[in-house]
Amino acid sequence: MHTTVVDLGYGDAGKGAVVARLSREPDVAAVVRFNGGPQAAHNVVTPDGRHHTFAQFGSGTLHGTPTHLSRFMSVDPLALAAEADHLRALGVPSPYDLLTVDRTARLVTPYHAAANRLREQARGNGRHGSCGMGVGETARYALAHPDDAPTAGDCASRPRLLRLLRLLRDRFSDELGPLDAPPVEACVTAFAAFARAVTLTDGAYLHRLARGGRLVLEGAQGVLLDEWHGFHPYTTWSTTTFANAETLLAEAGVPDRPRRLGVVRTYTVRHGPGPHVTQDTELAAALPEPHNGPGRWQGAFRIGHFDAVAHAYAVEVCGGVDALAVTHLDAPQRCPGLRICHGYAVEGRLVERLPVGPPGDLERQAALTRRLLGARPAVWSTPQHWPSAISALLGAPVVVESHGPAQQMLTGAAVG
Repeated sequence: MHTTVVDLGYGDAGKGAVVARLSREPDVAAVVRFNGGPQAAHNVVTPDGRHHTFAQFGSGTLHGTPTHLSRFMSVDPLALAAEADHLRALGVPSPYDLLTVDRTARLVTPYHAAANRLREQARGNGRHGSCGMGVGETARYALAHPDDAPTAGDCASRPRLLRLLRLLRDRFSDELGPLDAPPVEACVTAFAAFARAVTLTDGAYLHRLARGGRLVLEGAQGVLLDEWHGFHPYTTWSTTTFANAETLLAEAGVPDRPRRLGVVRTYTVRHGPGPHVTQDTELAAALPEPHNGPGRWQGAFRIGHFDAVAHAYAVEVCGGVDALAVTHLDAPQRCPGLRICHGYAVEGRLVERLPVGPPGDLERQAALTRRLLGARPAVWSTPQHWPSAISALLGAPVVVESHGPAQQMLTGAAVG
């Protein structure tokens, strides 16, 4: 059975480490990326001490597992080249030989990134916490100009790519002013090199891949940042639930739904602004983050106690999970004061469940966000056994436990 890995929080729960562990199973054929783009930051530390922050390559690459970037990915060839260079330095001799890219995947360019940063700067104190890498602008542009939005496949046609990038640059410049970005001709040359280096595929490729072995489908960011169900406007332009992965497999003719594996930490973290009800600034000293810190565009990395209310909301948004991966299980030993929040005080009332609405009602989500920004933790517990407590709260067995950056242990049939 194929397995889809999704973060049930605000991101940074440890998807990369979990995917890396699952991809080491002998019958896993590939890691498939099904949302997000170069803004992902999935940290993997191998048992021999090598560390890489995966953005576009799948988190099994250090073990030699191939990656497929699906049509739901936003692909940045310039960032991909830098990532490939780091993988080579870590002993992966030919990273691009392990990579296939769907021709219809959206292309992220320096013009998208420049527009993203100008728009975020204009928000002043009302920033959304963007990564500043242009992924949201890529989605926005594709919605507004579907026939003119460049894709990975366009990198193989210099005349077409020149036309599309000039049009894109001019539209953004007319709207936002001068862009801090390289000339179009330089981008086209770099993107052409990308098209020569990777294998571009069509829709039939995933059909063949799914029959060559088990797939691990790797999500990006977290359900609480989902474009429709997250706490708007502090969200991403991406579907972060299991939906894209299941759509891809259905299109590939896979008859059964993949196993849904939700990832959580023993404490809840968030990068940037937006609701974080259980945030506790005193936890930062006890739980240092070697691979996460303040970002120029995202803002602060915020740490809080385990938020059972928000995570249960994420599970409900997804339509349930089959199993859980619990990471950072060493944290309760290092920080005995770590607790679980079971309820919020909101406008004088106790709230133990967040209501789930239909996708697309962003006004409703914004109203929920305003309530959560004023919420405070009200009901607490300190579990004796964290995996059992989280399993009971979220209604699924724990099949992967992580006690450190390179210590992921399968406790059940996590794959297959």
